[in-house]
Amino acid sequence: MLTHLSIRDVVLIEKLDLGFSPGLTVLTGETGAGKSILLDSLGLTLGERASGGLVRAGAAQAAVSASFEVPPSHPVHDLLAEQGIRLDDPDEPILLRRIVTADARSRAYLNDQPIGVALLRRIGALLVEIQGQHEQMGLADQSTHLDLLDAFGVDPALRNAVARTYRSWIEAVAALATARAEMETAAREEEWLRQSVEELAALAPRENEEEDLAALRAGLQQSERRGEAIAAALAELTPRDRRAGGPAAALRAAARALGRLLPAPLDPDSARPASSQQARAQDALTALEKAEEALAEAETTLSRLASDSDSDPRALEETEERLFALRAAARKHGVAVPELPGLLASMQARLAALDSGNARIAQLEARARDTRAAFETEATRLSAARETAARRLEAAVTAELRPVKLERARFLVSLLPLDPEAWTIRGREQAAFLIAANPGQPPGPLAKVASGGELSRLMLALKVVLAGRSPVATLVFDEVDSGVGGATASAIGDRLHQVARDVQVLVVTHSPQVAARGETHLRVSKYMRQGRTETLAEILSPAARREEIARMLAGDTVTDAARAAADSLLGTDEHA
Repeated sequence: MLTHLSIRDVVLIEKLDLGFSPGLTVLTGETGAGKSILLDSLGLTLGERASGGLVRAGAAQAAVSASFEVPPSHPVHDLLAEQGIRLDDPDEPILLRRIVTADARSRAYLNDQPIGVALLRRIGALLVEIQGQHEQMGLADQSTHLDLLDAFGVDPALRNAVARTYRSWIEAVAALATARAEMETAAREEEWLRQSVEELAALAPRENEEEDLAALRAGLQQSERRGEAIAAALAELTPRDRRAGGPAAALRAAARALGRLLPAPLDPDSARPASSQQARAQDALTALEKAEEALAEAETTLSRLASDSDSDPRALEETEERLFALRAAARKHGVAVPELPGLLASMQARLAALDSGNARIAQLEARARDTRAAFETEATRLSAARETAARRLEAAVTAELRPVKLERARFLVSLLPLDPEAWTIRGREQAAFLIAANPGQPPGPLAKVASGGELSRLMLALKVVLAGRSPVATLVFDEVDSGVGGATASAIGDRLHQVARDVQVLVVTHSPQVAARGETHLRVSKYMRQGRTETLAEILSPAARREEIARMLAGDTVTDAARAAADSLLGTDEHA
């Protein structure tokens, strides 16, 4: 509830600090005394639009703060948590502060933490409802009507069942949409995917294949180089022209030519010694014969090496073709060669998912249908309960309209079906409280059809019926008794007092019957100070309260009869 209101430099108020108590607080004062300034100041702290005209003449800025006691279970704590704002102690008061400069710029704070005005307005809507001539809040806001109707006469289990089945349905729809999107993406690349899988499957890359092929290629290249060297050596020993004879023939020819110098073999037993020339020729011939034998042996050895060589040009070619094919595939798909087997497996899995996707889509479609049907079943039950509750609420409010001089008005609760795309966790309809203020007048929204005083009295009737069903703990009524008096004003006072048993009520009133029902009486007045008009608000003592109610009864001249009438009204209050 509201506990304190502090006002600085707002219109005619230079400085004002007020404390508030539970129950019914009445605000009285002559017309123009400044009661609306108090309501405007409170409205600022609740997020209403700021105007530079609210700043007191000569001041740079206006500042208003309002303090509220809020239990830890109050919905405002959920809102603060949602916005990332946490209080040090959930039991500490909530202090809303608004500063407005003369050029209409404003700043808002919650417990000295800067916040946006939009958030301030949401917080204020959970703490205070204001009903009157100025901007409507609370019950005049159609977005609150469905929850109020449910709180009045609908089993919470029905709402919970609708919320549960709605969440299941939405989750199923989201899963179906995701699956369809994935299928569409896969379908767009299906042709490329199938071609890639076919190519990679034909290539059949294996683990560590690139490393093995590279090692094999290096070995084959080395073997090829050995074979080429042996072949080159043999080629040098083999005559290019068979008529030339080659090195062996040359050695034999040299031996024959040299042999002609030695017509007969030398006889080792001959007494005739060989000449030195013959001896040297013999040595040369022997060397030629040895060279021919060595050449023949070298040629034989080289031929054996050539035949034993493991050089296989075709094997090297095939190895290189395989290695280059793997590397080309890796470049095409933007991966390393060792990743090709995994890529193939992944593509094959995507193709398999594509092939089985239709079956999964069918399963998800069936789930979406089933969860929607479950939601519709529960929503139908909830709609029926709301229809029953709406008629009961109409009857209950109608019964309260006559005592507050709205006997000609008709109160209606309209349940408007929503299109399927607008269904929510709260069901398939929205509720609207409507009023036909006069016979023959079509019903319309509360804030548009009724006058300020009628609307305030209608809101009072609604609050009597809906007392305790809203988290808002402070109600403010302005002009709830406009244009009425006597028994009607007394009935309004009774109902305000009744509502104040459940919530804190502040009422601006010109009716002594209403003022007498207050548990706290706050009088607003104007006075002159140093040539300037200022507004003062003070809590009245019992004696001052008696005089104020007498003034409200008699006017400027308070008579003993007026005081006696005030005593009578206050006595009624004392024995209520």
